[in-house]
Amino acid sequence: MAVDLVSSASSVPASEALSQAVEAILEIVVAANNVLVKKDSFTELANYLERLVPVLNELIKKNVDHSESLNNAIEILCRETKAAKQLVLDCSKKSKVYLLLNCQTIVKRLEATSKEISTALSILPLATLDLSSSIVEEIEKLGEIMQRAEFRAAVSEEEVMKKIESGIQERNVDRSYANKLMVLIAEAVGISTERSALKKEFEEFKSEIENARLRKEKAEAIQMDQIIALLERADAASSPKEKEMKYFTKRNSLGSQPLEPLQSFYCPITRDVMMDPVETSSGQTFERSAIEKWFADGNSLCPLTMTALDTSVLRPNKTLRQSIEEWKDRNTMIMIASMKQKLNSDDEEVLHTLGELQDLCEQRDQHREWVILENYVPTLTQLLGAKNREIRRHVLIMLCILAKDSDDAKERIMRVENAIDSIVRSLGRRPEEQKLAVTLLLELSQYNLVRNFIGKVQGCILLLVTMSNSNDNQASRDAQELLENLSFSDENVIQMAKANYFKHLLQRLSTGPEEVKKTMAGSLAEMELTDHNKESLLEVGALGPLLDLLSHDDIHMKEVAIRALRNLSTLPQNGLQMIRAGAERPLLDLLFHPSSSYLSLHEDIAATIMHLAASTLSQDSDQISVSFLELDEDVFKLFSLVSLTRPDVQQSILRTFHILCQSNSSTNNKFKLIQSTAMPVLIQLCEHENVMVRANAVKLFCCLAEGVDEATVLEHVSQKSIETLLRIIKSSNDEEEIASAMGIISNLPEIQPITKWFFEAGAPPTIINFLNNGKQNGPRKNQLIENSVGAICRFTVLEWQKSTAEAGVIPILVKLLTIGTTLTKQRAARALARFSASSPGLSRPMPRRKGMWCFSAPSETGCPVHGGFCTTVSSFCLVQAEAIEPLVRILGEPDPGACEASLDAILTLIEGERLQSGSKVLGDANAIKPIIQLLGSPSPSLQEKSLNALERIFRLIEFKQKYGAFAQMPLVDLTQRGNGSVKSLAARILAHLNVLHDQSSYF
Repeated sequence: MAVDLVSSASSVPASEALSQAVEAILEIVVAANNVLVKKDSFTELANYLERLVPVLNELIKKNVDHSESLNNAIEILCRETKAAKQLVLDCSKKSKVYLLLNCQTIVKRLEATSKEISTALSILPLATLDLSSSIVEEIEKLGEIMQRAEFRAAVSEEEVMKKIESGIQERNVDRSYANKLMVLIAEAVGISTERSALKKEFEEFKSEIENARLRKEKAEAIQMDQIIALLERADAASSPKEKEMKYFTKRNSLGSQPLEPLQSFYCPITRDVMMDPVETSSGQTFERSAIEKWFADGNSLCPLTMTALDTSVLRPNKTLRQSIEEWKDRNTMIMIASMKQKLNSDDEEVLHTLGELQDLCEQRDQHREWVILENYVPTLTQLLGAKNREIRRHVLIMLCILAKDSDDAKERIMRVENAIDSIVRSLGRRPEEQKLAVTLLLELSQYNLVRNFIGKVQGCILLLVTMSNSNDNQASRDAQELLENLSFSDENVIQMAKANYFKHLLQRLSTGPEEVKKTMAGSLAEMELTDHNKESLLEVGALGPLLDLLSHDDIHMKEVAIRALRNLSTLPQNGLQMIRAGAERPLLDLLFHPSSSYLSLHEDIAATIMHLAASTLSQDSDQISVSFLELDEDVFKLFSLVSLTRPDVQQSILRTFHILCQSNSSTNNKFKLIQSTAMPVLIQLCEHENVMVRANAVKLFCCLAEGVDEATVLEHVSQKSIETLLRIIKSSNDEEEIASAMGIISNLPEIQPITKWFFEAGAPPTIINFLNNGKQNGPRKNQLIENSVGAICRFTVLEWQKSTAEAGVIPILVKLLTIGTTLTKQRAARALARFSASSPGLSRPMPRRKGMWCFSAPSETGCPVHGGFCTTVSSFCLVQAEAIEPLVRILGEPDPGACEASLDAILTLIEGERLQSGSKVLGDANAIKPIIQLLGSPSPSLQEKSLNALERIFRLIEFKQKYGAFAQMPLVDLTQRGNGSVKSLAARILAHLNVLHDQSSYF
């Protein structure tokens, strides 16, 4: 530390005095960083002084001679640098509160120092010192700056000082005023607003005042005593126990009976105890409002002495006012102490007492404190269990009043057993009680100790979330603010999310510390979310943070993020949004990662990918199409994992591809899978011991079997795999798996070796058994029947027709023409068409009559179409099977596929030489008009087949005459709008009908 500067620079050489000043300046520059208040102001002064050092060093080098002006300048410099150094040291170690309250003095001293040093610079004899022009210029410039420098207290510091002055002048003893003032002081000096921190600073401040007394600085000590008297009202200034002891010491000294007011307390005019007594020029005291009205009414004489008064003179009688207030306080303290027992009376007395207490507490803040110290809180909280709604309402109001700005009251409420629970129960009652309860809980939540309890009460957060959506704006705002206060706890935030209030969870997920992000993502993963919850979460921004976590270095962070995405992706629109946001790539990269440490992620990743695939099936036609798994490499890699992973992952991957094979790009997806050698893998998985893996393999196999080329089938499908499929159909309890196995039989190409293996394995009776015994009653009933009919079609070709018909399948197919789905009808009609095509060769000729025909028995009637002896089983005759009528009905249905299959079956009746007989049967079955109506079908194939049928039928005169007119208009329409072959065929029929001549250009 520098040697203390001398008071007079003339007693030492100038260079030595200047060296001491430089050393002091350097210490100031360092110490300025450690001041507790006004650091910016001290830094500003230190910067000025630091710029002075080169100047002083230059003067030292010159070894200047003494002169009066130089000595004066050096003396000022030495004195001011010494004072500045001492000020810096004082502001580095004294109480922050003490320094704050002296901030105005501090800035005045800083400004004075700056100006004094500026003066010292201005009186330096620059002309005689032989200094360089740059040094002279710097001295002059620095002197001007320091002269103009202004140091001011900050706005927050000035606000504190104004509040203190106001409180002292108005004798404000309001506790909330003191509490707010303490918070302002804490914020101004940068300390915590916690009670312990405030109390510590307050005690240090009081010790500074004791030091001031020791220094005999009486004026400062008196001023500080006034400030202490004001701040002592704050909760942090003394412990609740200290306050309680002080209160009861005073209250016990008062006795138990209230005192009557002294005569001097009454206003001579109003005859009431005065509230604001003022003294007139005559020395008499009146209530201010009463004497002012007296003067306003034109009176200028004293009401008591009738002497003339100076109406401009009204002096506050502070002594009397203080006596009146002390008298009121004494009686009020006694009254408050005596009222508690009344709260144990009947409802009417309780309500009256609560009303009186409320009035007292609203009159003065000190009355609230006395009610708290009299330990009313336990009694009041017990009344929250009262059946009377009015009592509960008044109690909530009282507790709100007591708790406001009082940590002591809040803590007392918290300590009462079940008090917080009782308040929370009021959240579920009538709206008025709800509003009071949420207001009280909001006030209680300002205190950290109580805040910890509120969120733990069962149902509290759920009720608050419900209230946050209330139509009552104030209740809604209070509930939201309370939820904000409770969001300090991760557990509370999770409870809010479970109640569909995701604001704070998403904030933590986005910007919280790493461990908090992990907790929030883990909560999303575990929550039982409704579809609305899932939709809301993505709408308010949950997806981005979760996708960011996928790239985190910590594998556990990746895991919780994936599980959360899995949970959210079950909603189709969420899945689509995830695909659009680019979730596919990171998920696949994690799934394909070669590290064994990533194996634990596979189940959740595979399930999430499956959900994303499923979402693509829900796209609306008016939306921009979303594609998934477009890259061949991704398809091959993903499918390759089927053989390398656990059953749960296998299931998800198989289901993913099963879903994709039902999408808009199903053909492309199937082609990719077949190219990736999926067939042998699926055939192998059909024998998997895990029934779920097997079922999903069968379902995917069913999709791929449709359209697979014959070479691939012959290469990979063996007799053993055929037998496995039949075994699944017979033994499985999964109806969808059975339907898919049937679909495989239906979809595989109808090549002789495959059909033979199915036949030898007993497929036809097994399939017919499913169609016949009504086993198909589950949710997959229609799919099972459709695929079963498709499977039986395989056995309706020539080689297998007889045995299939003998098994009784034709009546079943005819029945399905009426009760089946559109696809079932189409497949049943196709099977019947195949059977019917063989009927002409199987119809047995009728035997000739023997002997004299007039005496012999009548011969049997032959088939009206085939002319011979027909049965359903022997010749597969559609007439005998009564199939004509249902087939004709299908012609009127909207599905082109079913219509075409039915038409194919019907047209087998008019092939070749059966035109006459078959047309008659169709005419009797009213089939001709439906065939004509098919000319208007949007299907070109159906139009062409209908035209071919009509071209043959209209060769018959009777049909030409009967239906020609009906067919004319649709035929003409086709000649105008149809394609080439259709137009030509329509024209030919019109020629049959004599509408066009044979040489028409249409031909």
